[in-house]
Amino acid sequence: MNMNNFTGLPPCSEERRSQLQELCESLGIRIEHYELLNLALTHTSFAHETVHYPHNEHNERLEFLGDSVLSLIVSTYMYEHFPHFDEGRMTKLRAQVVCEASLYQCAKRIGLGNYLRMGHGEMASGGNKRPSILADAFEAVLGAYYLDQGFAAAEKYLLGLLEGEINAVCNGLVMMGDYKSMLQEHLQHRAQYEISYEVLGFEGPEHNRIFTSGVFINGEEYGSGSGRTKKESEQQAAKEALERLKKENA
Repeated sequence: MNMNNFTGLPPCSEERRSQLQELCESLGIRIEHYELLNLALTHTSFAHETVHYPHNEHNERLEFLGDSVLSLIVSTYMYEHFPHFDEGRMTKLRAQVVCEASLYQCAKRIGLGNYLRMGHGEMASGGNKRPSILADAFEAVLGAYYLDQGFAAAEKYLLGLLEGEINAVCNGLVMMGDYKSMLQEHLQHRAQYEISYEVLGFEGPEHNRIFTSGVFINGEEYGSGSGRTKKESEQQAAKEALERLKKENA
């Protein structure tokens, strides 16, 4: 990409560049224009609250671009690897892969919340842990990486994170967002079991809370998860419990 396309972006400090280099190293990618990656990790609240910072320099445009790149990569993968799927089936399965819950888990797994720039109020209310914000940041980073390194690099990066999930969904092994039902089915072979869910805590203001729930099997906590609603947090707790049970049975 031509650097002239990015000359108007707010510059990175040396400290910030070092943080972003750390992120790139952990992801196994290289970035030529750190200003783009910095923009992808800049929430609107930072742009609006920071004195002398341009109010329109945040990650929403990159999120828009990343959403399209994400959809194209997943669609291409499905088209090439599952030739027997018709349009309707691919559309339904793609929606499961690129949903907020899936992207949030990816963002959390790679620690994006640690690198987000946010306003003080948003950060204090736990914004860097909020599923919608992390999912949006994940898309924005993909958009930035696509602009910086091109489609092939973006495809390799994304599939490195999501290929297993895509295959699991397409092979009917995972139904995104329905981990509670999957956990129930997984335990059906047990002679006796009782599943219960409990809210372990919450943070943030009443209108924008993050709930943490635990799932208990015969009274023992097997997993915990967070989400914008109690139901979302229970689904993530069930997902963690499933992963633990599969390891125990391996």
